Amino acid sequence: MSKVEEFRKYREKMNKRIFELGNLVTKRFFSLDSQTYESGALETKYKELMGLVASLVLRCNDCVSYHLIRCVEEGVSDEEIIEAMNIALIVGGSIVIPHYRYAVEFLDELRGRKDE
Repeated sequence: MSKVEEFRKYREKMNKRIFELGNLVTKRFFSLDSQTYESGALETKYKELMGLVASLVLRCNDCVSYHLIRCVEEGVSDEEIIEAMNIALIVGGSIVIPHYRYAVEFLDELRGRKDE
């Protein structure tokens, strides 16, 4: 199973389980998170790019995966994604590099590019 498929399956399974627990605070947080990325003064694609940058700086590969998927769904180009990730690299420093590598590998898989 590919990283993309594995991520999607696991996320769907565990989100379902979390919602089964029925905690109102958790449900409100998830709802707020979704609403935050809706278009407003900023288009969704830019919000997803900002989420990607924050995720790289915070070193959360699950979040990186999610925001890369959303960026691709929103039509963000590879060039835009790389520029955003360079901002994360400058802000976060060299500790971001392993997560940058992960992001490039995940993006390549999303785009259907094979390992070279």
